[in-house]
Amino acid sequence: QVQLVESGGGLVQTGGSLRLACAASGSIFSINAVGWYRQAPGKQRELVARITSGGSTNYADSVRGRFTISRDNAKNTIYLQMNSLKPEDTAVYYCNGQGLAWTGIRRAEFDSWGQGTQVTVSS
Repeated sequence: QVQLVESGGGLVQTGGSLRLACAASGSIFSINAVGWYRQAPGKQRELVARITSGGSTNYADSVRGRFTISRDNAKNTIYLQMNSLKPEDTAVYYCNGQGLAWTGIRRAEFDSWGQGTQVTVSS
């Protein structure tokens, strides 16, 4: 099994910054695409940013230019640097990882989610 644990959420004023981290652990063989998603009350979960194993990134239009996703492959950790935060960025942020994990002597695909971390931006 692969576990993802987010950290770094909190309360910040408009215009402030936060850095989220998502640490992956378990019987990981490789991590391919990883991403950050968010869900605000009463809304559907949406993609915020995604990064592939090759380093290609894509962002939601609403965060492009303000948020930066990065990964530290040696630590199996991904980050989301969030700058110029707005009240509409308030949500629970989740990380998602996809890749291959060891199951005994075989490898199997995994698609795991973290438990989420709350980000609240006050106006």
